[in-house]
Amino acid sequence: MQISVFDIFKIGIGPSSSHTMGPMRAASRFVASLDADGKLESTQQVAVELFGSLALTGAGHCTDRAVLLGLEGERPESVDPGEVDSKLAGIRERGKLKLLGRHEIDFDEPMNLLFHFDQVLPGHSNGMRFRALDAAGVVLRQEDFYSIGGGFVMSADEFNGAADRGEDEQVVVPFPFSSSSSLLKICRENDLTIAELMQRNEEARRDGGEVRERLLNIWSVMQACVARGLETEGILPGVLKVKRRAPGIYRDIRKPDTEKHTDVMDWVNAWALAVNEENASGGRVVTAPTNGAAGVVPAVMHYYLRYGEGADEEGILRFLLTAGAIGTLYKKNASISGAEMGCQGEVGVACSMAAGGLMAAQGGSNSQIENAAEIGMEHNLGLTCDPIAGLVQIPCIERNAMGAVKAINAARMASRGDGSHKVSLDQVIATMRQTGRDMSTIYKETSQGGLAVNVIEC
Repeated sequence: MQISVFDIFKIGIGPSSSHTMGPMRAASRFVASLDADGKLESTQQVAVELFGSLALTGAGHCTDRAVLLGLEGERPESVDPGEVDSKLAGIRERGKLKLLGRHEIDFDEPMNLLFHFDQVLPGHSNGMRFRALDAAGVVLRQEDFYSIGGGFVMSADEFNGAADRGEDEQVVVPFPFSSSSSLLKICRENDLTIAELMQRNEEARRDGGEVRERLLNIWSVMQACVARGLETEGILPGVLKVKRRAPGIYRDIRKPDTEKHTDVMDWVNAWALAVNEENASGGRVVTAPTNGAAGVVPAVMHYYLRYGEGADEEGILRFLLTAGAIGTLYKKNASISGAEMGCQGEVGVACSMAAGGLMAAQGGSNSQIENAAEIGMEHNLGLTCDPIAGLVQIPCIERNAMGAVKAINAARMASRGDGSHKVSLDQVIATMRQTGRDMSTIYKETSQGGLAVNVIEC
């Protein structure tokens, strides 16, 4: 299986890829399967159970809202963030759901959507169970799903290898790779840059023009997210009442008497904060590789366009293709789920992707790209995921700004060398995986440890 760059960069809504986008996709898959089996019209009740991390931080991550929208057939990439609140209000006021947007059933949310805080399904901490029943209470269909990070969703059968994982994932690509060493070797043997190799692999799935168009669309959505975040004032939803800071920073650094004296880090901070404040408010974002880490890559891309010598659209394409390649290595050989790896699997991976992407955009060699990506992760190892009040706000928003600055510095350090270094990207990915396994569960998106228990919520 070779993961596509468009699996790493997905368009969706906040605040969480694993807790919002994933459950929405799982719920819509479940009702679509009912429809495909001819059982939708016979369904009179749907019961949903959330387990592990999905239960513990589900309310703060809007998992309940995502499930309701998914059962009505909404998808993260197409749902209108501006209509979410009114849709949910309608469901809750009427006590009814329209499965797939057309088959209406009664839905008693406290009874039909349960949070199991002390139970975990066997495959993954982010587990959920869906059950459809007829008028007599007979179970028509039951299915377990796992949200495994970055908006990726697998049924229990797919997770356990008892079912195919989808047509796109079985596409034969010309240059399959499973490690950074194999990636670099293939590039050397075929005289390709990492971006060129990724482009060729994507063209096994779709026309080259479509690949370019979709990549530029990803960049356009990222830019729009930054623009909204820089202009939108207010307080983020939730008990913490966090004030949006990106607009104030943006106003400050654009003043005529200060702009020419503004440090580059002020801009990087503003761009990163803008994205993650949008994410925290449920706005439209791109997983990079997750929602919680969505601000790192766009901030570094904005840095490239503003400060990079000769920066252009081709550099943007190289950035995304290369960052996507690095993201697939983490997805395949470790995890990008905060519930498995802590925040090293989210902001840490995003930092690594952004460092390698920036190095590629600036014309660095494949070895320098690998070096930059390795540096980006090496100094995020052990990073915990401990969101206060289960909200993707503190420390998540600031952490993206820190990750973006680290990524830029990692690329700068790599650019001063010839690509040779002691610790390989493969070794640092293996170390991240082992660190995640050794990390206590309370530091992995449960809000049971770290800042989440040492800071008063309100």
